Amino acid sequence: MSMKMHKCPECGIYTLEDKCPKCKGELKVIYPPKFSIEDKYGKYRRILKKELRSKNESY
Repeated sequence: MSMKMHKCPECGIYTLEDKCPKCKGELKVIYPPKFSIEDKYGKYRRILKKELRSKNESY
């Protein structure tokens, strides 16, 4: 058992367990990724924002 809070995407229950106590489904960790000055995915985020902005301008 980990000491991080998890949430079941199906029933919305928060727990510290490895499986959902209600539906026995898989759980997702609810914490955001750790902050880093060296942003590994910044390049991809900027490309996506640029594409979305150009799509919105074309409408």
